[in-house]
Amino acid sequence: MNHVLIVDDEAVIRTSLKRLLERHNYQVSLAGSVEEALAGAPLDSYSLIISDLRLPGAAGITLIEKAQETPVLIMTSFASVRSAVDAVRAGAADYIAKPFDHDDMLLTIDRILRERLLRRQNAALKMTVAASQPDSGIIGNCEAMQQLHRRIARVAPLNTTVLIHGESGTGKELVARALHEQSPRRQAPLISVNCAAIPESLIESELFGNEKGAFTGAQQLRKGLVEAADGGSLFLDEIGELPLDAQARLLRLLQEKEVRRIGSTQSRTIDVRLIAATHRNLKHMASIGQFREDLFFRLNVVELNLPPLRERGDDILEIAQALLTRTIGRLGSTALQFSSEAISAMSLYHWPGNIRELENAIERAVILCEGPEISPELLAIDFPRQVVSPLIEPITTLEPPAGLSLEDYFQHFVLEHQDQMSETELAQKLGISRKTLWERRQRLGIPRKRGNDAS
Repeated sequence: MNHVLIVDDEAVIRTSLKRLLERHNYQVSLAGSVEEALAGAPLDSYSLIISDLRLPGAAGITLIEKAQETPVLIMTSFASVRSAVDAVRAGAADYIAKPFDHDDMLLTIDRILRERLLRRQNAALKMTVAASQPDSGIIGNCEAMQQLHRRIARVAPLNTTVLIHGESGTGKELVARALHEQSPRRQAPLISVNCAAIPESLIESELFGNEKGAFTGAQQLRKGLVEAADGGSLFLDEIGELPLDAQARLLRLLQEKEVRRIGSTQSRTIDVRLIAATHRNLKHMASIGQFREDLFFRLNVVELNLPPLRERGDDILEIAQALLTRTIGRLGSTALQFSSEAISAMSLYHWPGNIRELENAIERAVILCEGPEISPELLAIDFPRQVVSPLIEPITTLEPPAGLSLEDYFQHFVLEHQDQMSETELAQKLGISRKTLWERRQRLGIPRKRGNDAS
């Protein structure tokens, strides 16, 4: 049975709410102030705390920090958006205005408790997964990333060639490393090569090696990176930039498991697992002669797709926190945290540079931050102009009310336009995915209009 603590200085409200909840099978305890609440049972022993915002002595909002993992529902007679938003920013699960409708109260409580249960189940699942799989360094638990983790676990033990596809900055090398570290080749080297970073005139020599005197400047025998990866894995990043001549040599490696140094007449047998990555459409490149079609089919045995950061929902904040912790440790900075405005900004921003852009933004903010909190300005996030997808014409008729935070703006925008727009159109205008839009609706308690499901 869920145990609820009600904190309110008005005895009538306490007793009436107690009777309401007990009729619906809740165990209820009462307190008239924060001090009385703290003097009773530990706050983490309750399933939910319902507290008035205005209380004698300490304000009800102070319970949020002290409650830790226990969700707090704030009641307020001051039903302004500002007071409610302040409570939510402080960590409240939700707010409800007095006098409240009984059905609304019950529905709100039920939703908060279900969300609490889901969080606990997800945390348990993450611990189970973490215990059963090596740490790959890949952060995120959205649906697309869960599917990616499952596919990595399935294909990693095999020698199958893998093609990783994703936008620049999404973490393709981390996926390659996870494939290697979860394979029988983990004790052998993983050699990573950025094909776009090597001059075209040198790339064949870098990959396949050369004999002494094979060409001008070849003053000694040189083993190539392919040979260096013998027994392990070879990761070719941005393989779409590989010249056609080098593609032909790579095809021979895949077909014959042999490599021949430039200037040599002898081939050497090589045992290497090839992992390739690109942000380009190799199939289209093959159709117009910019990439060998036979090589494409050899590479595209198993394709793993990395979603862009903007489509990963709450993963953004999890990644940001991990990057912040790592950056603080690397730079030796004092402890910092993101402001509520920065959290909203990161959630709403389009992130065209993906995780690499986020990492750079956080490093810049840590270096420049002079206080305990990182603001959106330090992250150099320009909202709302830049959160709009560059492929979608931005709305020019809407002027957000002065003083609204980013999260307030999101709520204002959705409520203002959801009667005229489909969910897909709303998501496009905000520069987020439909899934992220749905998740944010749930978190902020913004209902969808009936019939607004057009895609």
